[in-house]
Order: sequence, then structure tokens, then C-alpha cells
Amino acid sequence: MNSETKVSLAWGVGIVVLALGLSSARGAGYVDQDTVTRVVLGATGLMVAWFGNMMPKRFVPSELARKVHRVGGWSMAVSGLIYAGAFAVLPIQTAVFVGCGAILAGLAITIGYCQSLRTKARA
Repeated sequence: MNSETKVSLAWGVGIVVLALGLSSARGAGYVDQDTVTRVVLGATGLMVAWFGNMMPKRFVPSELARKVHRVGGWSMAVSGLIYAGAFAVLPIQTAVFVGCGAILAGLAITIGYCQSLRTKARA
């Protein structure tokens, strides 16, 4: 198993363990439901930011692929941080709207950039 796979599995297992631990703490009365939601969704945003940050660092032989990875990495890293920050400070309903909007905007930027490179390559 390569190191990228290990890191991906660690993120997944870490978030599941975090969620289970916080659920147990909520059941014992140590934290409330709002805190559980904020921490788990904030951790999910940090995971998106981590993977977005790692995208442009992968070895890709094609120059266009490297450009896509760089733009996609930045857009997902920034949108993941916005997502995590929204769940840290905003009311839950607003955080869902802002966080999901940030992720969708990051995806739209990446897809739009891919389409523009494709159009330029055909010309």
C-alpha cells in the first residue's frame, strides 16, 4: 500500500473515530449535538483542504494535467478551509449553505478551468 493510500485511509478512519468518540461523549452528556456536528463537519472541511493541497504535488507528466491539478488543488484547499471555518463560527443552517456553496464553487472553478483548457487545446 502506497503512502497516499495510507494517508487517505487515515483521514477516513480518523473522522469515523472522531464521530464515534463525540457521539459517545454526547451520550454521556459531555458535549451537545451542535458541538458534535460542528467538529465532525469541520474535520471534513479540513480533509477536503488537505486533499486539495496535495493535488498539485502529485507527479503528472502532462503540462496541462499539472495546470489542472494546481488550479483544482488551490480551489479545493480554499473551499475546504471555508467549509471548516463556516462550521466553526456560523449557525449550523448558515454553515451548511456557506460550506456547501464553497465546495460547489471549488468544483465549478476546477471544472470550468478544465473546460477552458480543453477549448484552448482544440483551437
